[in-house]
Amino acid sequence: MVKNTHRAIIDLAQFELGEQLVGRLMAHGVAVAAFPDISQDVRFLTDFLVLSSTRASDLGGQSGVIGAAKRVGAKSVLIVDRPALAYNIETELGARIVTLSLPLAMSDFHAVQFVTTLLHGTGRALVESDNSRKLYELAGRVAQSDVSVFISGPTGSGKEIMARFIHDQSPRRDKEFVAVNCAAIPDNMLEAMMFGHEKGAFTGASTANIGVIRAADGGTLLLDEISEMSLQLQAKLLRAIQELAVTPVGGTKQIKVDLRILATSNRDIREECRLGRFREDLFYRLNVFPIATQALNARPEDILPITQTLIMRHVKDVTKIPMLAPCALNILLGHTWPGNVRELDNVIQRALVLSSGPIIKADAIMIDQIGTLDVQAKLEKLPAAEKPRRSLEISK
Repeated sequence: MVKNTHRAIIDLAQFELGEQLVGRLMAHGVAVAAFPDISQDVRFLTDFLVLSSTRASDLGGQSGVIGAAKRVGAKSVLIVDRPALAYNIETELGARIVTLSLPLAMSDFHAVQFVTTLLHGTGRALVESDNSRKLYELAGRVAQSDVSVFISGPTGSGKEIMARFIHDQSPRRDKEFVAVNCAAIPDNMLEAMMFGHEKGAFTGASTANIGVIRAADGGTLLLDEISEMSLQLQAKLLRAIQELAVTPVGGTKQIKVDLRILATSNRDIREECRLGRFREDLFYRLNVFPIATQALNARPEDILPITQTLIMRHVKDVTKIPMLAPCALNILLGHTWPGNVRELDNVIQRALVLSSGPIIKADAIMIDQIGTLDVQAKLEKLPAAEKPRRSLEISK
């Protein structure tokens, strides 16, 4: 009897997408096991058993699938029906068995991406561009050490997601991850929020507060958009980092802390240092390992994975997760995304509001234009073959 922990066990028997699913999940470090068939009694601890609808029928339907799940120790079962006549998601036994019907209009790449996102979860997208994958591989290695990391990149390009990934991959993963947006908090409040304060330290301080630095003790502190911090507060932060100790506002005693610090900025931080707006000594203290995220238009291969993740993140009921029609995906791929992932997230939320039925079509994709959001005008410009059909069924 072999025992192990996996996110998914995939039965490759009569499963056209099986090997692609295994390869995609393994490429992203997701624990997955595959078997030519699951008739053997090898018991694992796993979240999902994944198999084709043909294989499920061969096992005898629901009772046979339940037996197979018990043999491999699976909590849930995902049955993939492809090619199906229409897109659909159905559940049985309190959603412990999910049947996913995918039509041929959905490409193999899209279908595999859909299933892997469903299995992996929505914490971060399983990006596909070479640069993005190399960046996450590098971040995974950096996470194993305790060095400070400075993450730079355009607004909305995923800096905080990268910071969270580093924390989740680090030995501190079971401790707190505390994020502070330095741009969103007035400077006179930021000091007390970061370093804490004693009771009566200032007007309104009716109770003491430990501050976010001490709240992150043992874990990770993210200083988001740190370039917005005042020079005076930068000096106090530098001292705290050097000594790994903080003095609360109104206090006199230093309190030791043990934490890892990550920082982000959407500015050219070296230019900020040259202009005297950011302390050079603090920059070098934080920039032990630099990581730069890319704009979304520099990595179009990531648009579908990120879109699929966003859709599933915003739809809580698995049976309500819509399929993105090819004509809608083409619109997303053709946009330049000046607002990066944050703009894409807005577009997806609009699409979920506007779409009717289980498929997101082109008429639900509203991308910001100067002055107005004129969807109808955009649809008129589409070739006839790409205009959304009224039927909920999709064919080639």
